[in-house]
Amino acid sequence: MEILILIIVLLVLLFAVAEIRRSLISRPVLALFKRVLPPLSDTEREAMQSGDTWWDADLFSGRPDWHEFHKIAAPTFTDKEQAFIDNQLETLLGMINDFKIVQQDRDLPPEIWDFLRTEKFFAMTISEDFGGLAFSPAANSHIVSRIASRSISVAVTVMVPNSLGPGELLTHYGTDEQKKYWLPRLANGTDIPCFALTGTEAGSDAGAIPDTGIICKGEHEGEEVTGIRLNWDKRYITLAPVATVLGLAFKLYDPDGLIGDKEDLGITCALIPVKHKGVKTGDRHLPLDQAFMNGTTTGKDVFIPLDWIIGGQDYAGKGWRMLMESLSAGRGISLPALATATGHVAQRMTGAYGYVRQQFGLPIGKFEGVQAAMGTIGGTNYILESMRRLTLTALCEGKSPSVITAMTKYHMTEMGRTVMDRAMDVHAGKGIQLGPKNYLGHGYIAMPISITVEGANILTRSLIIFGQGAIRCHPYVLKEMEAANNPDEEAALREFDSLLMKHLRFTTANVFSSLWMGLTGARFNGSPVSGFTARYYQQLTRMSRTLALVSDFAMLSLGGDLKRKEMLSARLGDVLSHLYMASAVLKRYEDEGRQKGDIAFVEYALDYHLHAIGEAFRGFYANFPNRILACALRLISFPWGIRFSPPADRSYQDIADLMMEPGVNRDRHTFLCYWKDDSDDMTGHMELAFQAMHEHAELYKRIRKAIKRGDIAEDLNGDNLVKAARKAEVISAEEAKALKTAEKLRVSAIGVDSFKPGALEKNKFF
Repeated sequence: MEILILIIVLLVLLFAVAEIRRSLISRPVLALFKRVLPPLSDTEREAMQSGDTWWDADLFSGRPDWHEFHKIAAPTFTDKEQAFIDNQLETLLGMINDFKIVQQDRDLPPEIWDFLRTEKFFAMTISEDFGGLAFSPAANSHIVSRIASRSISVAVTVMVPNSLGPGELLTHYGTDEQKKYWLPRLANGTDIPCFALTGTEAGSDAGAIPDTGIICKGEHEGEEVTGIRLNWDKRYITLAPVATVLGLAFKLYDPDGLIGDKEDLGITCALIPVKHKGVKTGDRHLPLDQAFMNGTTTGKDVFIPLDWIIGGQDYAGKGWRMLMESLSAGRGISLPALATATGHVAQRMTGAYGYVRQQFGLPIGKFEGVQAAMGTIGGTNYILESMRRLTLTALCEGKSPSVITAMTKYHMTEMGRTVMDRAMDVHAGKGIQLGPKNYLGHGYIAMPISITVEGANILTRSLIIFGQGAIRCHPYVLKEMEAANNPDEEAALREFDSLLMKHLRFTTANVFSSLWMGLTGARFNGSPVSGFTARYYQQLTRMSRTLALVSDFAMLSLGGDLKRKEMLSARLGDVLSHLYMASAVLKRYEDEGRQKGDIAFVEYALDYHLHAIGEAFRGFYANFPNRILACALRLISFPWGIRFSPPADRSYQDIADLMMEPGVNRDRHTFLCYWKDDSDDMTGHMELAFQAMHEHAELYKRIRKAIKRGDIAEDLNGDNLVKAARKAEVISAEEAKALKTAEKLRVSAIGVDSFKPGALEKNKFF
């Protein structure tokens, strides 16, 4: 007993007396922390400090407050935005002939270019003070998504000036003079912008660009001034072939100390008129057979004045931070908008095709193999739209959540690829024959574009999501890193000591709570709602706590090696991402009033996310190098094993059936898909056939019964089917007339485009 009391007293003294604790615990831990601390370059440090945290920080903390989460209001459109959507946007959509744009002209027609300029589609993010539309991220996303459902080429043309580019950078960082001159010209279409960041060696990694600028004396407008001599070789630059003003990212150096005592100033962004001496543009790439303008720009010994730096001389060397903070538009709005449009089109059109296309007297959407693909499309599209809305909520609040936008870009573009693959599986020959009525082909071909731009997906998953999220979203790690870097050792120790004690309490609580939740299956966790989703809230809270626990020990054990263990960090990033996506699904379900027609979609999505989280943890534990620690963490978190199951077959079947039912539920899930009431239209021909068949479902039912009785041959369609049904007196003369129209639409819808001999050769591009 005396020994036990002595141990307790010693522990109390050790932790309660600050001086003793700092000497015996905090100082050695601080030294260890500095050794295992991941080495950060200047660009990495700026990336860590850029942007905001939001709901991702709650999820990473292990203590998500679901009640507060549900209080967050979903974004809405202003009257001005809604009017633009109802009028200018609808007019534009009606003008688009994507087959002609891509396969024949390889460019947008002049009337569309003029319409985009005059109606300010390129100025959605520019302030009204400068003649722009000042639309919210929600309106921006909706507009780009609707256009993308019609044409990827037109959508990309619209989205680029409204995401990372001169307009965005000028709005946030430009000098008053730069804003007053350039923004009105960009707003009214006088100037078309592009932004030159990527190159062969660097891609979207600004830190690796080889393009340089040297501060020196030179001549500008007949006078000698201090400026920058630039050399660059950029490619993959959207709008470069038609741009009139070029945003340029380069590394800036001041070897002669003309503006300060630092030679390597860092990444810098400048704005240069394309007609400026030495600037070369015009050559085009052909990005996966799309028609949007994408090409190269080069410059050799191009001299510009210092005041062409975006933000002026004060922003020399601050380009990396500017770019990181502005990437949220591309990662959080534009590319997710393309992916969501893919989901809406795939769900609406595949549901229609699954009903219109008949086999053995039944819609192919009634066969379980097809239902598996259709269920994936519908369930994944529900996730896509949910994630789009939640991320837009953060952006509309004025947040710039760098980790969330990275998750959004990566997972949504990958899910877009999934739904397009499944849609192609169902459509088969209908999907692969390009022509005016093919609504899948160009989107399918274009999918890798979204995968590779704004940071390639492989690197986003393996390096950014967890690598940045673990530090930004953790309640203590970033603060501890900042304390460890404090040059005042005593101040650093005091600050680190305070944080360390909080961190230890945080980790200890996570150990015991994770074990308790694991033993009880999280059944004692709270839920903000009742009903079938309550159980999902409980499990997501448990997985949030497990992520916090495992991340702490992974960082402690591996230190700086963790960012090199890309497969391990990617799996933890997957856990955070699926927690976020599952949250988005739950939020949407509540925001839309818990629609009964959404239950199958919600169950599919949440089962999918929990199963993915379980698989990510399974892979992490199996490959973690410290086997003892891996086993201990697994026993604490999953004492009864990882038991999350993938979506049930019933979910796939229910979703497939709902996709083939017309009505409000289908319209809510696919409202971004544009179709025209025209039997020759790209999507309209399938939609009209689908509607006609449902309208005459009773006639088709009678005919199927007659076929089974042997009164009508089973291999008839179109006019022959109508004549046989009339002859067998299965339908009346009036019904025959209606059925003839429906059959004409149906046969046309399942058909594919064909071209007369020589027609395709005349449009040969090469």
